[in-house]
Formats: sequence, C-alpha cells, structure tokens
Amino acid sequence: MSAPLALARTFLFVPADRPERHAHALATGAGGVIVDLEDAVAPERKAAAREALAASFTALPATGRGRLLVRINASETPWHEDDLAAVGGLVAPGLIAGVVLPKAERAGDLRRLAEAVGAKGLLVPLVESAAGLAALDELATAPQVLRLAFGNLDFQADLGLACDADEAELVSVRLAILLASRRADLPAPIDGVTPDWRDAQRLAADTARARRGGFGAKLCIHPDQVAPVHAALGPGADELAWARRVMDAIQAAGGGVISLDGRMVDAPVVRLAQRLLALDAQAPP
Repeated sequence: MSAPLALARTFLFVPADRPERHAHALATGAGGVIVDLEDAVAPERKAAAREALAASFTALPATGRGRLLVRINASETPWHEDDLAAVGGLVAPGLIAGVVLPKAERAGDLRRLAEAVGAKGLLVPLVESAAGLAALDELATAPQVLRLAFGNLDFQADLGLACDADEAELVSVRLAILLASRRADLPAPIDGVTPDWRDAQRLAADTARARRGGFGAKLCIHPDQVAPVHAALGPGADELAWARRVMDAIQAAGGGVISLDGRMVDAPVVRLAQRLLALDAQAPP
C-alpha cells in the first residue's frame, strides 16, 4: 500500500494531451494527480497523447511521480488495449504510481490491468454504473486495488437520474461504496467531482457531505478546488487535540484499555486517533 495516496484527500484531473499542465498539477499540492486519457482527450488525439506520456513524466521531479496516476480508457473502448500496453511501461520505471480504470464493472478487467502494470502498480476502480455498483465487493478485493472512487456524474447518466445539487438519490450508493471499502479493509473511498469549479458554496457542501459519509478524498477538476477540499477533509483542531490526548494517555498507561474523560478507550478508538494524526501529518497543499 502506498501511504501518500492511501491518505490523499484530493485527486486532481489534468488532460493527458496537455503536458505543460502536468507539472503545474503536481505543484498545486494535490495528494494525487490523475493524468486523463479518457474524457479529457478527443478520440483523434488519444494515440499521440498516450505516446507522449513517458517523455512528459520523465521531465517531472522524481519526488512527485509517486502521486501520479493515469486514467486509461474503459475496457470496452477501442483504445483500451493500447492503454494497457502503455501503462506497464510507465509503472515499471517509477514514472507513475498506478492507474485509474473508468467504468469498472468486472474484477477480471482489474486482474488484467494488474498483470499489465506489474506488482508495483496501484489500481483505482471508478464506479460509474449500475453494473459497477453490483460488483463492488469483487472490485474492492481485486489485486492491487488502492481505493474505490465514485464517478457520480456518469453514474447518474447510466441510471437516467436527474439529481439536485444535494444528490440525495445517491446516498445509498455512496454508503454501499463505503461499506465495500470497509469490508475489503481499503482506505476511505474517493468521492466524485463538483462540476462547476467556480461555485465555492457547492464545493463546500459537496465536500462536507463526503466527509459526513465516510469518504476520505474527492476528485477535483480544477486547481482552485484542491486547497479547500484538502482543508475540509482533514481533521479539525479539536479532533487533533483529542487524538493527541488519546495517544498520550495510552502511552502513559503502557497500552491496554483505559478511560479518558469518563469514556473507554480501546483499540478501535486508538485506531481512529492514529488515523487523524496520520492525516494531519500529510503535507498541506
């Protein structure tokens, strides 16, 4: 498991055919940068964009490559096989950390992708359809899966939904993704995009909903979304103070079950405190 991407709160999309933006995307401080060969690249430009990735990534600082993922084209598309061949050559020399698979619906597709990228490659299945929802447990337990991600807009399109801004119709879907992640012992999943990057109020509401719902990260489509999402999904001052008190109390007691503020502190509570402190230790954007 790659700790930086497992704890990342923001995953910023950047077009694969705009190499001049790749370094800028890393410089935003996003926990993960997803270089997009799928929706962001027109069909006639996909081959050229794919072929240029190695040169683009080689020019990036080596310290940032561990935050890079490539979103390839979906399994049923004519570009998928060429994408599979390309990403293995990017993971092996350490130019990227792994791959995002859109329209993830079958564990077999993830197994093929794992074989293509090798044992070092991390996989992020993007759940965007009713079939993907039905296969959640299989996707979550497939080899080398880092985290599940939710493609909220494509999911609505697949089901013919017309959600309002609160996406109340998707509450059960988000809960299902969270539960599948927990059953597979994966890090907290990645929530979908806020499509209007200029709407700060909508972004704040979407991010607050993600945190209430147990999501640990959010997909971003513009650099301006990175800092507010990172801050909103991180632990607050009161949470950190509590977590430090828990860890200090456990250390002073020499382990075991203790009482703090009249409440029992056992292993699950300690794990929560450790997770909050680990999130705080992540470099800010």
